[in-house]
Amino acid sequence: MASELNVPTMAEMFASGQKPEVLFWVGCAGSFDDRAKKITKAFVKILNKANVSFAVLGTEESCTGDPAKRAGNEFLFQMQAVTNIEVMNAYEVKKVVTACPHCFNTLKNEYPGLGGNYEVVHHTQFLKQLLEEGRITMEGGSYKGKRITYHDPCYLGRANNVYEAPRDLIRKLDAELVEMKSCKQRGLCCGAGGAQMFKEPEKGDKDVNVERTEQALETKPEIIAAGCPFCNTMMTDGVKSKEKEASIAVLDIAELIANAQDL
Repeated sequence: MASELNVPTMAEMFASGQKPEVLFWVGCAGSFDDRAKKITKAFVKILNKANVSFAVLGTEESCTGDPAKRAGNEFLFQMQAVTNIEVMNAYEVKKVVTACPHCFNTLKNEYPGLGGNYEVVHHTQFLKQLLEEGRITMEGGSYKGKRITYHDPCYLGRANNVYEAPRDLIRKLDAELVEMKSCKQRGLCCGAGGAQMFKEPEKGDKDVNVERTEQALETKPEIIAAGCPFCNTMMTDGVKSKEKEASIAVLDIAELIANAQDL
């Protein structure tokens, strides 16, 4: 991936005496999950197009510790967090952008207590900032007039009150934004939060992601937009369970923008 896209590491930049404007925190999903890698690539393409000076930690990046903490292993979380903080502080990191709300929430709200103080932004906030500064331009292109419903990730929406940035970006694509009955402060979890992503569902009548997908389908969307790799997985599975994958796409906001720009 690094060969086809321009993705410098902090180590490389530091060695050449440069300091990037922002550290792109890729996260476990964005690094290892084949579907989420596409989100990472889309975001990198936009950063390159906007001439943003950024770098990744590469092999020096470890899990933020979010799944460990949510699953109740505070000891493991603190070990992972302190290791990351030592690396980031050594590189004098000031600003971090990530496409994963779990990483976003943990870096922003949990790391300061352990000595990691950074300005942390979600990629939708960063993309909106680039748009406002005129560093990227957005035309609807293939998404003009398309019906798009947006699913609020729990750790972005209810945990951190970031509701408008992703919606503003969808509107800028000249798409028709249709809201689900449970949205914003009343949003329903996709079912993967709190380390649930990594275990089998509990016994019950219906999986949470199927319930959420049904709410999305009620809006008769052509696209379900997400801002989280976990949500993307759960909504994709939900769409497949309803056998709608041929007619409804599940795409990250970064993918929508990259596709609209033909990046």
